[in-house]
Amino acid sequence: MTTANRETIIDRIEALLDEGARDKVYPGAVWAVGDSRGVQASGTTGVLDPDEPEARMRPDTVFDAASLTKIVAVWSCIGAFWEDGLLDLDEPLGGFWPAVEGRPLGQVTARQLLTHTAGVPLRAQLKNLYGTDPDAIRRGVLHEELHRPPGEAVEYTDRAALILGYLAEHLSGQPLEQIATARTWQPLGMETTRFGPLPPAMAARCAPTELDQDSDTHLKGTAHDFSARLLGGVCGIAGVFTVLDDLARFLRYMLDAATASAQAGFGPEWTSHSLTVQTNGLQPARGLFWHPAPGTTEEQDVWVHYGFTGTGMWISPAMDRWAVLLTNKLFYTRDRQPLTDVRDAFRQLAFS
Repeated sequence: MTTANRETIIDRIEALLDEGARDKVYPGAVWAVGDSRGVQASGTTGVLDPDEPEARMRPDTVFDAASLTKIVAVWSCIGAFWEDGLLDLDEPLGGFWPAVEGRPLGQVTARQLLTHTAGVPLRAQLKNLYGTDPDAIRRGVLHEELHRPPGEAVEYTDRAALILGYLAEHLSGQPLEQIATARTWQPLGMETTRFGPLPPAMAARCAPTELDQDSDTHLKGTAHDFSARLLGGVCGIAGVFTVLDDLARFLRYMLDAATASAQAGFGPEWTSHSLTVQTNGLQPARGLFWHPAPGTTEEQDVWVHYGFTGTGMWISPAMDRWAVLLTNKLFYTRDRQPLTDVRDAFRQLAFS
């Protein structure tokens, strides 16, 4: 954003997000816009919990990242293995992963999982299909029949990230949380980012999400995603908790890894490769776990990833800009449209 219109844009963003809080799209929000130099504008609005109005949203509020887990944990780790030469995105998984050799999943490639063209089942439904034992769930997911032939259609599915998380563990011989910490979070100084459940001190400053029917309280410091909870809090689908500053570090690194103070496992080649359309004319267009933001121009080239709890982040190498909007909209509703409208307006302002 230019110096001339910076204050006007900040005022409009603040007015937009304040209105969203008043209209109960979300209890509160934390946001930032930046570039390869760092944060250029940021702010907060609203509260953590409407029943506790004295607890305001703060820059260090902890959020259930939901599907942003797919980016900050899975995408980044897979990118590290690709850049290390340990993973060929186009080799069928059965050629190097004994757990899926001879199984339907063995014909699928990592690229197809990253573009949601693998044809794997559309919903996780882990407990109903495989029970509650983590080893049984892993076997069931890796041995499941495909929903359709690989490469036939773009169909978003959480299973893609779950499988890639298992693949990362196979390639490294370590749990996903350890890989993400060592290869991404620790090198980038993402000191708060971690899988849950959170310790009490962190949970106290966490934005609560949906009402838990069993306890009759809103989830706070425990992942909203049922699959993540079933698997002890750690999986490729969801389960990460994070703060604005950590996501800013992550996105800044994506824009300019060469001048970052520390190097993560993935680098500029993975970022550049991922932020290009990889779906060969199939719609909706996808990069590698990122997708083009609706309504953006080729010159803007804005890419986005959302989380179900109300989180979102955008990046545009062409404009040298990134943006983060963190909300706990799930506190109120599963209806996506009100937040979609706010997100679209926020992105238009952030990348104007």
